Amino acid sequence: MADRLELSRTRVQALISEGHVRVDGRAPRKSERVEAGSMIEVDVPPAEEVEILPEDLPLSIVYQDADLLVVDKAAGMVVHPAPGHRSGTLVNALLHHVPDLPGVGGRLRPGIVHRLDRDTSGLILVAKSDRAHQGLADAIKARRVKRLYRAACWGHLQESPLTVDAPIGRDPRDRKRMAVVDGGRRAVTRARVRERWLRAELLDVALQTGRTHQIRVHLAHVGHPVVGDRVYGAGWVRGMGGGDRAWAGELDRRTPRQFLHAAELMFDHPVTGDRMRFASPLPEDLAGVAAWAGSGSSGA
Repeated sequence: MADRLELSRTRVQALISEGHVRVDGRAPRKSERVEAGSMIEVDVPPAEEVEILPEDLPLSIVYQDADLLVVDKAAGMVVHPAPGHRSGTLVNALLHHVPDLPGVGGRLRPGIVHRLDRDTSGLILVAKSDRAHQGLADAIKARRVKRLYRAACWGHLQESPLTVDAPIGRDPRDRKRMAVVDGGRRAVTRARVRERWLRAELLDVALQTGRTHQIRVHLAHVGHPVVGDRVYGAGWVRGMGGGDRAWAGELDRRTPRQFLHAAELMFDHPVTGDRMRFASPLPEDLAGVAAWAGSGSSGA
């Protein structure tokens, strides 16, 4: 059924559980094996309206077709409604800007297949249909979706490229934070120096896995937190000595948010199979910081 109807397996299981599927006139079990000649009837109800309201918010859609879209998310925008953020999210904006949304999981909503932190800018991939959502979710699980970030970190990496392979889970001391912990989920991050600055570096960072706050947690774990990260890098500049401390303080002052941008996205289209590639330059707020840091200036 999932293959024939181009629906996710989760959606098909829900249809069976809700009584929308009959085999030879009777309700089947989800695990039932059908025989040749069996008649399978499926009633797929129309997508339901959801409580999330459309909002006319600024949104940069860099690509869109019948199955998916790619958005260049601005910093400060939460991806999905949650307690404390019921409006003003990327999903609210998409419901307004995408009138031909077929819906995912039987609801009129876009399918978020990966996320970006609120203060991380850049490219995010969104499914418009069940078939695209399932295909993209499978591709991410199989590590066939390539995501490359630009990040500025404090200090200088001892080696480049650098691979960090350390499990991530909830911080036992603060459940709102993530941390490298025994028993966490495996997480792998690869970083390469792009520009070397006085007391910091601009990195290309690739994710092999996609854990919450993964880049920020891993870089902090190896002693090189993301510049501007007030959660995992707070107070790092204060511990810096020598004549470079003034330069570092100025860099910290100039950085308005965590210096993390989803710069490149590569994947195979889940329906057509075409190879898709997208790139997003550093937004103005971070580009100005990088220009100053790369100039070798030590003052205003």
